[in-house]
Amino acid sequence: MIRKLLIWVLPIALLLAACGPAVITTPQPNAVTESTQPSQSPTKFASIDLTDSLGREIKLASPARRVVSLAPSNTEILFAIGAGPQVVGRDELSDYPAQVASVQSVGGSMGNFSTEAIVALKPDLVLVAEISPPELVKTLEGLGLTVFYMSNPTTLDGMYANLETVGRLTGHVDDTNGLIQSLKARVATVDSKLAGISVRPSVFYELDATDASKPYTAGPGTFIDTLIQRAGGVNVASTLKDQYPQISLEELVLLNPEIILLSDAAYGETPEKVAMRAGWGTLAAVKNGRLYPFDYHLLSLPGPRLVDGLEQLAKLLHPELFK
Repeated sequence: MIRKLLIWVLPIALLLAACGPAVITTPQPNAVTESTQPSQSPTKFASIDLTDSLGREIKLASPARRVVSLAPSNTEILFAIGAGPQVVGRDELSDYPAQVASVQSVGGSMGNFSTEAIVALKPDLVLVAEISPPELVKTLEGLGLTVFYMSNPTTLDGMYANLETVGRLTGHVDDTNGLIQSLKARVATVDSKLAGISVRPSVFYELDATDASKPYTAGPGTFIDTLIQRAGGVNVASTLKDQYPQISLEELVLLNPEIILLSDAAYGETPEKVAMRAGWGTLAAVKNGRLYPFDYHLLSLPGPRLVDGLEQLAKLLHPELFK
């Protein structure tokens, strides 16, 4: 059970299923002090009126100057668009970029945030993502906080739209537009190199093989599936029912992937260990040595680094096109 909590995408699925309607907050006395300094002011704009993913109209008199982010994806977006100095609080799973380490944590590893810590930071905006249930929004609003809820995008265009939203909320519209243009140009380069490919290798993306006879993987409706296809591959789990299913070894042998990506490499899995697993030696990927460690952040967090993930995937699947 501990192993599953180490992988980012799996906790999202498990947490949303387990949290239910009740959101339990755990106060952390002395987590913050009144000496917290205001963050750098964003460029001044007129008042902001946006509708969040829950259909709620959110109004700000001016761009948010003090933001608490309750999801790693939102934290990455904030820093990527130049709003990092405005982030005064973050969930404890946020760890990118490196500057995030100096930002006050408000908890949240199991969905339990310190409401006392959040309120003490005096945010003018709390940014919530789909990893948290809507009930958390009600709890925070009941404390007098302004909360904006963003659903996870399912396409790159949806990711760009989330960037635009955060850019408007924080007063970094121009910075965000420049970032989006850069990301789209990089995606276009990948698409151009892959145009006309005739062979698409089959790919198994391993999330967690604590039980090597039934490893977890990423199925349809996930960014992992979307980007494997976009990078010129075929996700062998794309026809399965669930987004994050377990797949039996027998079924995996029948699918016989040509490439295996180890997103659990950060937690000890290696190509050598995979090759030694009972029954895995018959897989084409193992026979041909096409097993690759892969940074799970790049495909699991719906932020700008998804484009990094796409580029790395395309190079692994079609190295001959990226020499």
